[in-house]
Amino acid sequence: MEGTGCVILGIETSCDETAAAVVTDDGEIATSVVASQATLHARFGGVVPEVASRRHLELIAPVIDEALGEREVDAVAVTTHPGLIGALLVGVAAAKALAWARRLPLIAVNHLHGHVASLYLRPLDLEPPFTCLLASGGHTMLLDVQERGGFRVLGTTLDDAAGEAFDKGARLLGLGYPGGREIDALAKQGDPRAYDFPVARVPGLDFSFSGLKTALLYTVRDLSPHELEARRADLAASYQRAIVRALTERVEATGADRVAVVGGVAANSELRAALPDAALAPLSLCTDNAAMIASAARYAPPVPYPEYLSLDARATA
Repeated sequence: MEGTGCVILGIETSCDETAAAVVTDDGEIATSVVASQATLHARFGGVVPEVASRRHLELIAPVIDEALGEREVDAVAVTTHPGLIGALLVGVAAAKALAWARRLPLIAVNHLHGHVASLYLRPLDLEPPFTCLLASGGHTMLLDVQERGGFRVLGTTLDDAAGEAFDKGARLLGLGYPGGREIDALAKQGDPRAYDFPVARVPGLDFSFSGLKTALLYTVRDLSPHELEARRADLAASYQRAIVRALTERVEATGADRVAVVGGVAANSELRAALPDAALAPLSLCTDNAAMIASAARYAPPVPYPEYLSLDARATA
């Protein structure tokens, strides 16, 4: 829909952020509202799907109202996959109701395409081709992006995603949630060379983080409570360094001249420092948001009214 003067309302509820945003067809963010559930899920050490779904139900209407205001939009875009199915269904139902009430077209967006499309928003407005590292709580992938409407997967994780590895590592270290943010902050006080955690070397451009997580588990088990308290910062720094090494080594193995990094893990300070020449998604667009969904919708076909009433969500990509 790029170049049509189309103003798009994006809706995102794939995990634990309830988000809505209004984006113009040239990639300008008019509004972006994100209601995070991080504090709600912190007591559980991770996202509880049923709790997330119920909270989305409470937040979706006020978040959309705040983002939309008195603005007129030409289309509604919503994340339909992948994600937590209950959470996705809240956003899809809200988007269908709003589009139907206003007789607007609806655009179904893949959440992963949304992360890549965060690079197409102003002021960055990155033009393909480039190689993209997508690292988030649920996905870790290397992508060959030749055009704004899609990508080709070069490599993916064989087990845990990088963000999941951060969250599980934080729990092992007795830190809070979200784990990536907690480890990043604590690592600044530690020595990243204190522990030599393994970096899995699997064939091709795929990733693996399960062995690293296990290595941290065994290391923590061998420490007394007093020793763990004394070495927690060193453990965090060394563990973070291993995750970042795994990511950057795969990026370097592509031999790509132009590299971009998106997803929640793209907010990690060590990863951003390790790839100084890469195009980095702005910090506000690294974690889940609706501006990236509206951005991706500019390059996806709209479903006309009333055909989208049969649209459904799905958990997988």
